[in-house]
Amino acid sequence: MTGPLIAAALACMLAGAVVDLCAGTTNAVVRTVPYLLGAAGSGCMLAVGVHATLSHPTTVGITSLFGVGRSALRVDALAGAFLTLLFGISVAVSLCFASWARSDVGRPHRRAVATGYLALLASVAVIVCAADAFTFLFAWEALTVSFYLLTSAQRGGPAKAGAAWATAGMGKVSGASLLVGFLLLAGRTHSFTIASWSAVGPGALHDVAWVLVVAGFCVKLGVVPFQVWIPVGYPAAPGPARAAMAGVAANVGVYGLWRFLGVLGRPPVWLVVALLLAGGCTAFVGILFAGVQSRLSRVVAYSSVEHAGIIVVAYGVALTGVAAGSPTLEVAGLVAASLQVVAHAVAKSTVFCSLGFVEAGAGTDDLDALRGVGRRLRWSGASFGAGALALAGLPPTIGFVSEWFVLEALVQQFRLGGLALRLGLAGAGALVALTTGLAALAFLRVLGLTFLGRPSGTVPATSDAGPLGRAGLVALALGCLGLAAASPWEVRFLARGLSPLVPRRAALQALKSPWVLQPVYHGFSILSPSWLWIVLPVACMGVLGMASLASRGRYLRVRKVPAWRSAGAGVAGPSSYTAFGFANPLRHVLANVLGTERTRHVRPPGTAGGGRWGDATGATGATGAADATGAPLAAYGAPQGAPGAAAHIESQTRVVEPVEAYLYRPAWKALGWVADGARRLQSGSVNAYVAYMLVALVIALAVAAALR
Repeated sequence: MTGPLIAAALACMLAGAVVDLCAGTTNAVVRTVPYLLGAAGSGCMLAVGVHATLSHPTTVGITSLFGVGRSALRVDALAGAFLTLLFGISVAVSLCFASWARSDVGRPHRRAVATGYLALLASVAVIVCAADAFTFLFAWEALTVSFYLLTSAQRGGPAKAGAAWATAGMGKVSGASLLVGFLLLAGRTHSFTIASWSAVGPGALHDVAWVLVVAGFCVKLGVVPFQVWIPVGYPAAPGPARAAMAGVAANVGVYGLWRFLGVLGRPPVWLVVALLLAGGCTAFVGILFAGVQSRLSRVVAYSSVEHAGIIVVAYGVALTGVAAGSPTLEVAGLVAASLQVVAHAVAKSTVFCSLGFVEAGAGTDDLDALRGVGRRLRWSGASFGAGALALAGLPPTIGFVSEWFVLEALVQQFRLGGLALRLGLAGAGALVALTTGLAALAFLRVLGLTFLGRPSGTVPATSDAGPLGRAGLVALALGCLGLAAASPWEVRFLARGLSPLVPRRAALQALKSPWVLQPVYHGFSILSPSWLWIVLPVACMGVLGMASLASRGRYLRVRKVPAWRSAGAGVAGPSSYTAFGFANPLRHVLANVLGTERTRHVRPPGTAGGGRWGDATGATGATGAADATGAPLAAYGAPQGAPGAAAHIESQTRVVEPVEAYLYRPAWKALGWVADGARRLQSGSVNAYVAYMLVALVIALAVAAALR
């Protein structure tokens, strides 16, 4: 059953790519065919995943496809759990993509977009099922190519080209790290089969392999300092392709970390501590920069960095249990990390698919220009709200359940004896706790001021998702909400999936009773997400009813009061509260981390302002006029140019990402200097080359004489 289903899935994806490349994108109906074939192939892989998780492992031989050894695909319970998650999401994303591609309004239609998407799905399927190094690395490089195709689809200028090259460059760094690590393990065991590498014992080679493997997978996830490609790569992709990249493809990095925990075993303690702190810093940096962005696509992209950090922190808890010889802590970390993976994959796919329709319907992803878009695009707005609440970790979503497990696992450091591991867990816990608070701030800003705000009227919303897109959005939104209520069943399914790493009975200790969860440790704390779905609505209705009775109905009456000049509710125009103004306190309070630079310019009365007010992240800033609330400063009182008119004050705000500004840009300049030097050598004269050879010969003879 497994082999034919995998073959059918790959055949559907290949057929979709052929249709895309041969039939083109001129016909609206033909444009949807590749994505519908992608949905069919994803359904086949979903069936493979469910069957593998609930039954015995299966190996599918693919002969000597790469000319070295015997290549094979192996689907065990761990691979089955990831296939179930990733391709369950892919079915919904494919439906959204088909609806997005059918419309001619606001959609960039180019050849190879569907091909890149289908290549991404096929690469993910092969990576998760690969049993040998060559199959794994071949699919990994194919995934990098698919990322390049998707991020270069909208070739509108140097920024788009730079995003595609940055994405491809980081993909090559990831592949190179994995290649070296795999070669070391294969050289020691004389085998290219991944499962055979578990025979490598402790030692320097084992530790180096651990570092290379972790680095390779963390690049794909976007862990600091490898996160710089995500804020530019994800926004460069068209429509729902971002959901496929962030919610599906990025999780192959997570799968690799899980798989090699079972292969390599106990990691070095210093690597565990470094991974905990790197994950905590990644989560904090990701949500901090998400909270000050002015483009919605960059907000969601930086949120991916945040959740990658939380996943890595929970994985670090599992590694702490392995390093400290505490199987219970290992199980607690793996269960928490797996729940966080599910929450992030579903929620991020929901948000990015919704954003694809919002951006296509409104023509922009600017936060302030999109004010009130949720009231005009109701399907996309409602699904975005469900995904945003899950990403913020608020009840009763699956994000709340997963982050509760992560925090509960982090506070178990008192059970350990080693000081280094305890300090690592404490530091990571503090950073994750701070991150969860900032996440609520970041996404409530987006929901309250952008999607649910008063419509600005500046950006017309032309069209929402079609029937297929609505079906996909509803399925994803229900996943964000329904998985929380069904989380006890989810834990049971994950216990089967994690059985190749930890005993199934140990993972089921996360269930205190059939509907009550606990952080694996008995008597520490409990949570019933299913009960929250009953208690929270009843409590809200009770409070509303009591307030209405106590006020004798006045609580629900509409009251009109004079408008407050500081931009409260009911104030429109330049005095209204903006998404930029909401994030302004964060820019100032954490200016040392954000590198906030603010300058003011006073323009004489009657002169025009200096461009759009807002914020930017990166080496280039944005300029504009803003008061303390973030509203643009116009001349209050007399009109500009009239006698007594007020001066126009322009404020320039620049936010710099430290890793990019202080690590990658100096390295790029140094590389350019080396390239310039090499260019001079290449363009020299024949006499200079002869002189170089003579000097090299004299040095070689001198060294040889000294050695003798």
